Order: sequence, then structure tokens, then C-alpha cells
Amino acid sequence: MAFEKYLKILEEEKLKLESDLAKIARKNPDDPSDWQVKAPQMDPMVSDQSELADMFEEMENQAGLEFQLERRLKSVVDSLERIRNGQYGTCIVCSNPIEERRLEANPMAKACIKHAKYPPFQ
Repeated sequence: MAFEKYLKILEEEKLKLESDLAKIARKNPDDPSDWQVKAPQMDPMVSDQSELADMFEEMENQAGLEFQLERRLKSVVDSLERIRNGQYGTCIVCSNPIEERRLEANPMAKACIKHAKYPPFQ
């Protein structure tokens, strides 16, 4: 199976995810593969409790989004590594080739259709 098209798709997805993450988070200086949510601008003079609550709610929303984006980015990076080391397209459960239609539906798939129902492959 030729994986060049998946390499391109995954590299584009990686750039998009990094761009999306950069809008709401920054890379952890101690671990560049980890992202941390950017804290909202806090005005120490804010006395309105609802305004303060809105800031904390926004940060909580960003944390949830950051978690999802980072998780997807790690999956993309893992898939790119699997392409580079020759393991891409092989089910990590049974070692059989992953079906082309599965890879087209999810280029980050690590398991064949038979084993896709098992966590963490869903």
C-alpha cells in the first residue's frame, strides 16, 4: 500500500492542529510535546462577579478544547512516526494490514476494522 497520500493528509492535519492549539494554548517549556491553556487576561480591578465567572468559564472551555486538540495531535504525530518506521497500515492487535477504506475514513487508525471496536482504537 502506498502511504504517500496519508503522509500528506497527516502532515496537513498536524499543521492545522498546531495552529488551532496556538490560538488557545502555548507549548510547555519543560515538555515541548505538551500544551498548556493560555490564561485569560485577568483584570485585578474586576469587581463584577459575573464578569469574573465568565473569564473562568472561558478558561474551562479552552481547557476542554485544548485537551481534545492535543489528543488528536498526538495521534497524528504517532501516525506520522508509524509511517516513518514502516509500521503504518498494520493493525497493532493482529499485525494484519489495515483496510484501505478504514485508513481513508481515519488516517490515524492503528487497528483494522475487526479490532477497531476495542478501546483505545475507537
